[in-house]
Amino acid sequence: MNAEILAVGTELLLGDIVNTNAQFIAQGLAELGITVHYQTVVGDNPERMKKAMNIAFERADVIITTGGLGPTEDDLTKEIGAEYFGRELILDEKALERIKTAFRKMNREMTENNVKQAMVPKDAIVMYNDNGTAPGIIIENKDKILIMMPGPPKEMKPMFSEQVKPYLAGKQEYTLVSRTLRIAGVGESSMETRVKDIIDSQTNPTIAPYAKETESVLRVTAKAKTAEEAEKLIEPMAEKIYSRFGINVYAEGETTMQETVAKMLIDSKTTIAVAESCTGGLVAAKLIEYPGISEVLIEGAVTYTNDAKMRRLGVKKETLDKYGAVSPQTAVEMAEGIAKTAGAAIGLSTTGVAGPGPSEGKPEGLVYVGIYINGETYTKELHFNGKRNAVRERAAYSALDILRRKIVKNI
Repeated sequence: MNAEILAVGTELLLGDIVNTNAQFIAQGLAELGITVHYQTVVGDNPERMKKAMNIAFERADVIITTGGLGPTEDDLTKEIGAEYFGRELILDEKALERIKTAFRKMNREMTENNVKQAMVPKDAIVMYNDNGTAPGIIIENKDKILIMMPGPPKEMKPMFSEQVKPYLAGKQEYTLVSRTLRIAGVGESSMETRVKDIIDSQTNPTIAPYAKETESVLRVTAKAKTAEEAEKLIEPMAEKIYSRFGINVYAEGETTMQETVAKMLIDSKTTIAVAESCTGGLVAAKLIEYPGISEVLIEGAVTYTNDAKMRRLGVKKETLDKYGAVSPQTAVEMAEGIAKTAGAAIGLSTTGVAGPGPSEGKPEGLVYVGIYINGETYTKELHFNGKRNAVRERAAYSALDILRRKIVKNI
């Protein structure tokens, strides 16, 4: 089974709204083993909508639409879908009562045009909307299926997850299961080279490499009749990837680097304090995203000037004069200073040149990370390309990754 996503709305074409719905639906369809070959966006124009639907059904078994189910005259998705299949629109009393109830709860008067939302194609499957007024609709006709959902994500997402996905799962003989392995410190080309032999000989499961802003990802996907069977197929492949990349694999799924590090600190009851210069608080901010981090994160300090480094962290004036603020020596003293003054087991520091342009004769993109852990100090020199904020983001991510590796080795 293959599907096409048809997003309806002139506001999407004008760029006033980003089409996040298509991404969400495509990911959900992939989980079901349903292939998406095309995604289309069409404005609120009846002739163009008809043409888009005709083209889509020539190349897809299932069309999933979002938008165009509202009460106004330009909301025409349902009308055009009904016309395509030769279905008349009839009043769904249950949908109408739910719309009236929604307006009563909002303490608003329901206008006559809202009755339009309760009109549904004859013999259609109606998906009642718990998060808005417009019901979703499924029309089946021989080997073609049209699924129409409202456009607002807060309505569309739960409807898709709770009603559309179970419906489509019942139509599938096989299921696809994916397992995502997140890899730090290895570029996309290097990662692909290490698994090229697997890619060249793959059948089921398959692996696909992806590059993200600060890391690389390998997605292992298996096809089977049940999710359990697919997981069994994935496991040997995942083990092979772990054996090749070792500590570089830091997490699976949607787990972030900061979540991984924060959990390690909390689980080991290891306290930390952070001193930042070029990252300007990004490292601490990333850790704070994790609930419960207050158990171990004692303090974060943005010591941007040399005076702040000396006054708050105890960095020696002689160190700054001799080596400069952007140096491994300063990074070490920053990490040790924040750990000791905060009473933390770990001190983590960043100092560098975010740009634009060089500073103190040091090149743009040069960053030093300092770590104080178990009474020992460690520094790492890093080089980044990109604009100022990109350098800061990559430096913050790398600082957490370096800390992760040190914690693993010290456990």
